[in-house]
Amino acid sequence: QVQLVESGGGLVQAGGSLRLSCVTSGRTFSWYAMGWFRQAPGKEREFVAAISWSGGNTEYADSVKGRFTISRDNAENTVFLQMNSLKPEDTAVYYCARSRTRLPGPAQYDYDTWGQGTQVTVSS
Repeated sequence: QVQLVESGGGLVQAGGSLRLSCVTSGRTFSWYAMGWFRQAPGKEREFVAAISWSGGNTEYADSVKGRFTISRDNAENTVFLQMNSLKPEDTAVYYCARSRTRLPGPAQYDYDTWGQGTQVTVSS
């Protein structure tokens, strides 16, 4: 059974940076696109970023474009989310997810395996 484990969350001041990691078990990591989503208190879970199976294609939510970068290391079964210029509104639990497809996309129904999440808190 595939498992996703996120790490790298924490408390940071506005304007700071964090790098999230998501390690995936199993030998099929490189077959699928991967995504990051987040859920703030009292809000629905939303798309943040996604990356294709090869890493050649990426998609971002408008709210994070130019500040966040998604990348992957298929040799290490790991996907990353570099978050710069963090804002208080970025505060949320961040989840990584494995897609059923090879191309990135924002639709949650395309993702069939989810991690437990890591908390990111940005203070003003």
